[in-house]
Amino acid sequence: MTSETTVAAPAIDPTFDTIWDELAWRGLVHVSTDPDALRDLLAGPPIVYYCGFDPTAPSLHLGNLVQLLTMRRIQLAGHRPLGLVGGSTGLIGDPRPTAERTLNTPETVAEWVARLRAQVERFLDFEGENAARIVNNLDWTAPLSAIDFLREIGKHFRVGTMLKKDAVAARLNSDAGISYTEFSYQILQGMDFLELYRQYGCVLQTGGSDQWGNLTSGVDLIHRVEGVSVHAFGTPLITNSDGTKFGKSEGNAIWLDAEMCSPYAMYQFWLNTDDADVIARLKVFTFLTRAEIEEYEQLVAEEPFRRAAQKRLAREVTTTVHGTEATAAAVAASEALFGAGDLTALDAGTLAAALRELPHAQVAAGSGVVQALVETGLVSSASEARRAIGQGGVSLDGQKVESDDAVVTGGLPGGVSVLRRGKKALAGLFIARG
Repeated sequence: MTSETTVAAPAIDPTFDTIWDELAWRGLVHVSTDPDALRDLLAGPPIVYYCGFDPTAPSLHLGNLVQLLTMRRIQLAGHRPLGLVGGSTGLIGDPRPTAERTLNTPETVAEWVARLRAQVERFLDFEGENAARIVNNLDWTAPLSAIDFLREIGKHFRVGTMLKKDAVAARLNSDAGISYTEFSYQILQGMDFLELYRQYGCVLQTGGSDQWGNLTSGVDLIHRVEGVSVHAFGTPLITNSDGTKFGKSEGNAIWLDAEMCSPYAMYQFWLNTDDADVIARLKVFTFLTRAEIEEYEQLVAEEPFRRAAQKRLAREVTTTVHGTEATAAAVAASEALFGAGDLTALDAGTLAAALRELPHAQVAAGSGVVQALVETGLVSSASEARRAIGQGGVSLDGQKVESDDAVVTGGLPGGVSVLRRGKKALAGLFIARG
């Protein structure tokens, strides 16, 4: 087995006959147009395929990461990816299950297009014979008049079929209903596939299974207009083994932007993966081979207390998203806070990000440790704080607090402090100066 400190290079697993077989083994195929035809297609000469990402937020998230890594796997098998950033569809947004989206301004959408484009580019290879290309659907949608859109594209869609799409049906049955704007989204996405077929010979679209209605709208449109068969497949929506929503941490999405979700927070998210979920996560989110993952599956069964699979998962994904240096800093911070590492050796930015993930408080310089223990919630009262100190169970910045009169120093990098009560209860202190 590869060392925990080594990160697997992006590669396909040669033990599978085709990339389709590997995708299926990794649990990435939930629904598809024709599994046998897709297997043959991906085993044959290079094809062009695409996946779209709408700028409905300033960053992609873990659900999008499933698509990005799926695209990379198919590219590694020799096929050519198109990463579509939806400058036009982002102005509308695909229908959510319960309520209408708030429309963002064109200026906001344009800014988010640039940000998402930069994120997509990090995951694909833009060199070689099957180099990736980034496209923006605003390029072919903006010049199209409403009349031309209705005459050339809209006439190929049947309202009855559109009403049966899951996302539309859910909204029609809700109190909110659905506007014509969001109802038309599937036509726009279908037009994207047609345009990419015409421009680049694109014959496959991938996406989440919740997008299946939108994916098949393009398949149907191309068949109707061009008389050819193209394909789509949808990856499953990933949930935790207990049925809860995946990709959330304390109610917040795990974003790929380091400013919205720090490398430390991402590392901790994966480190906290349940034993029942970790093997499935290794399959989807890493490039570890089948043999390596099966070894980790055995370790989870025989030595779950070592959490070897979780440590490997956390390191792999955080490195994939944020790079080696940021991951090393996150690992060092985790070890310093929860193990035997040196808090004073951490860089200020990583330490501050780590402390924001803990219970934390802002206190004035020179505040008493007793007060800080109460404000961070490590104790419920000043008397409990004094009792904990008297029992030798409180430390500040790694040093045991000996007296009730001890004050917060902010002696760690960046002028912060770490309070510890007992072995596992930690809190961060941000010092307000002057």
